Formats: sequence, structure tokens, C-alpha cells
Amino acid sequence: MQSFSWRCEAMKIERVEVTVVGPETRRYTWSEDLPEQYQSNTLIRIFTDEGIEGVGGVWNATSYGYDRYTAEALRHLIPILINRDPLDRDAILYDLRPRVFPQPPGALSLIDIALWDIMGKTKNQPIYQLLGGACDRIPSYASTPMFETVSAYMDLIEELLNKGFRAIKFHTWCVPEQDLALAREARRQYPDLTLMLDAENNYDHASALRVAQELEALGFTWFEAPLPDWDLEGYRALIDQVEIPVIPSGNWVQDLSLFSETVRTGVWTTTRTDVTILGGITPTRDAVAVSSAANMKCELMSWGYTLPSAANLHVMLGCGNCSFYEQPLPYETFEYGMHETIRTQADGYVYAPKGPGLGLSIDWPAMESATIHRVHCDRTSLD
Repeated sequence: MQSFSWRCEAMKIERVEVTVVGPETRRYTWSEDLPEQYQSNTLIRIFTDEGIEGVGGVWNATSYGYDRYTAEALRHLIPILINRDPLDRDAILYDLRPRVFPQPPGALSLIDIALWDIMGKTKNQPIYQLLGGACDRIPSYASTPMFETVSAYMDLIEELLNKGFRAIKFHTWCVPEQDLALAREARRQYPDLTLMLDAENNYDHASALRVAQELEALGFTWFEAPLPDWDLEGYRALIDQVEIPVIPSGNWVQDLSLFSETVRTGVWTTTRTDVTILGGITPTRDAVAVSSAANMKCELMSWGYTLPSAANLHVMLGCGNCSFYEQPLPYETFEYGMHETIRTQADGYVYAPKGPGLGLSIDWPAMESATIHRVHCDRTSLD
């Protein structure tokens, strides 16, 4: 693993490679109305003239085929990086800003994550320490896929408890009566377990209120994404009628200015976003600070493959103000192509990566074997 503690003069970015990795692992869904999802892992590698390499990853889930649009969006952005100093991050991000049409936030986040990875390797520090080092571990919750029956969820809970989990979030059918049946049975069998439910933006207003009221009575820790994130008035009305924390999916508010406006105008009781949704580590760090200033927790997503999960974990640990790490399950689906992974330990926590930058090593031959699309730019491309 690379680590560099000094430099004589400005580094220069020599080339950038983007690949879409589509491993043929078991497919899952998170809602009864979605087909089983294709989960792509879009990776960036930024190579410098000092031999320091920055990496980042974005997870996408799509129906009927793997996503390629994140990589293709980068085709028009990565020429901006060539011959730039990767430590001049603010200037690079300014030049990358969308000025005609919005860019996919995942594309921007890949660059930002990789630049932070380079900075960590240059300073020989993990990213979370560069962000403030608020803690080096955080409680984890198991984030489930959808299963066919309530009994299948109960079997999973027992298995998860034996692995050290103390909190579980259900991805369900997103059908109110079925979801409530699961919630009631889980609470009956496990009266002291920390539980959450994610409705994947699928309820109408009446169903959202009814389910929120019952989840509150059942002592659920939060109710996630009952309505589409853009239904701001619906959320304001809902949080006025219940005490249970109501949080968004975090997928639809894709820039810091709108995120800050939702905090200012009181849309949710707890905020939620993701490094790969908001445009990178830099704006997500600021989103956590905005939430903290408003006395609100910011619960970051970390669902997906290991590299994007690691970027979110670094922000959680560096900035604080997050309650849990979201552990995507099953483990093996999301660990493809990694020598080092992030797993919940027997005490119910996940711990900070120890290496510099993102701090995890990658099995590049495995990634290459499952690559389905690539984009490349170097100095010769600009001649």
C-alpha cells in the first residue's frame, strides 16, 4: 500500500482511468416493485508523476443492465485533471463545477474521493484523521435486502445477532401492511433490538403517517424514506404529527445548497446523504457540519461496494455527528475485488481503516476480469 510523507515540488496528474466493474454476483432488490438490481462499481484511478495513485468508487443499482453513465460523464471531465496538482483540490473542484447542465453527482464524487485519497497518502494519514479524527469506530447496523417472507427476516436476525450486530434496518416490500407485519413480529421476538425500516420512497401520505405512528409505538429508532425525497411539504407535515425520527433516502438532494435549505426549513428530523450522492467527501463534510449546527444528526448512507462505503466511513469517523455505519448485506456481494474489507465486529462496531488515504487495498486483477466499460485520458490525449 502506498504512503508518502514528503514532497519536493508540486505533483502533476499524468493520467486517469475509469472502469465499470460488473461482477456476476447474486442479485437482490429492495422493494417489491423493483426487479433484481444490477450493481455496478465504477472505479477511478488518478496517476501522478510521483507514483502516488488516488482511487475512488461509486455504487449504482439499475434495472435490466449495468450502469455506464457515470463513467461516460467522466469522459468530459477528466481532461481537466491532466497536468494539475492533485493537492490543489479546491481549485480543481471549482473548474469541474457544472455550468451548463448538472453533472451526475457520482462522477464528481469519484474525482473528489480520489483527490482525498492522494492527500492522505501524501501525508501518510487516513482520510478520517485529515477530517478531524472525531472517533476511530462507530456502531453498525445491518442493512438487509428484501426477502420473501417474515420468517426469512426472523432467521436472518438470529444469524446477525450471532455475528455481533445490535441494530438492523429492514429493506422490505414497501407495501404498508406487509411492512407492518414484519415490524410487529420483529419487535415481538426481539423487544430490545434497535430497529429501523426503509420504505424506499414508496408510500402515499396517509400510509406514511399510519406506518410512522405504529413504528413509533413499536419503538423503532427511525423511519426512512416513506415519501419521495422531493416531497418536502409531505415530509414537513409528517414530522409535525409523529415523534419518531423521519429521515429521507438521501438519494435525491444532490447539492450542498439544497441540502442546507432543507435543514434551514425543517424538512426532516434527521438528515441523510452520501458521499457519492452529494458530490464527494468535500461537500459531505460540509453537510455534516450544517446538520450539526442545526442540532441534527446526519446519518450517512454507506450501502454499496467497499470503496464508496469506505469514503462514507471516513466522513463519519472524521466529522462525528453520525449514529451508525450502514453495513450492506450480504457481505460477499459488496466485497468483490478487495483484499481488505469493512465488516462489523463482534462488539457491534466497525473500525477505521489503518492505512493512509482510504486505507484499503484492491485486487486489481479481479476488478479487471469483471470490467465491462472503460474511459481513459492521459497527456497524449490532449495533444
